[in-house]
Amino acid sequence: MTKAPGSGNTVAMRIIDAQVHIWGVGPPTTPTHRAVPSFTKDELLAEMDEAGIDAAIIHPPSWDPASNELAVEAARQHPDRFAILGNFPLDRPESRGLIDGWRERPGMVGLRFTFHGPGQRTWPTDGTIDWLWPAAERARLPVALQAVDFLPVVGHVAERHPNLRLIVDHLGGRGGTGYAKDAAAFAHMPALLDLARYPNVAVKATGAPWYSSEPYPFRPIHEHLHRIFDAFGPDRFFWGSDITRMPCSWRQVVTLFAEELPWLTGPDLELVMGEALCAWIGWKRPPV
Repeated sequence: MTKAPGSGNTVAMRIIDAQVHIWGVGPPTTPTHRAVPSFTKDELLAEMDEAGIDAAIIHPPSWDPASNELAVEAARQHPDRFAILGNFPLDRPESRGLIDGWRERPGMVGLRFTFHGPGQRTWPTDGTIDWLWPAAERARLPVALQAVDFLPVVGHVAERHPNLRLIVDHLGGRGGTGYAKDAAAFAHMPALLDLARYPNVAVKATGAPWYSSEPYPFRPIHEHLHRIFDAFGPDRFFWGSDITRMPCSWRQVVTLFAEELPWLTGPDLELVMGEALCAWIGWKRPPV
């Protein structure tokens, strides 16, 4: 818990990170992540405590086949610190039977898919995952997506399944080393902002420092953050770090939002830094 700057009074504010990873088999196949063979829940917790992070949503990474189980064990041991957006092989028929009992596993509050694997990039458009949307809607499972390559499809899904809560990862972009920076990194902005008209679509503001060519406080991206926040509002704009691929400290990812954006204060800041995310995914945590 940290102190939120605001007009006048300083208030206690919970900080809940919308995206972190742990793994036991590595190094990551994604070169932007820390090139270490493992990153454990205990290492994650130690860094969270140092940075003042109250809780986090674990996203089991694709490079570790056992990462879902690692996340479940972390949430079982620390239910007040961790929840999970898990995954399963979308192209396997047996996966369809997992949806209805998904929340029965410790910490599981929803799903998250990236479509990075061989042959997966076409799945959102070739019919492979059409079964997922009605199944997740029926089970009340929010679904997060790295959707930079198919943002218009997210809108179509949102319109057809109005009770399905969708989350667009990483401000709708790609991010990471070797990709575009500053204004060029937000070339997808029109397609992303168009999604704001669907009340069942939210955005994770994760990995924001990736997109800046300048170091902290990452001024070239401030205007873009403001535009996305204005479009989606504080109830559908979720702070997070994706800390194992950040070019800065965890604390700087916090203070970028909590101290450097003059338009983000008071109750809006509290929502963005964790309260809105918990409401969106249905993670009931003890009050502050």
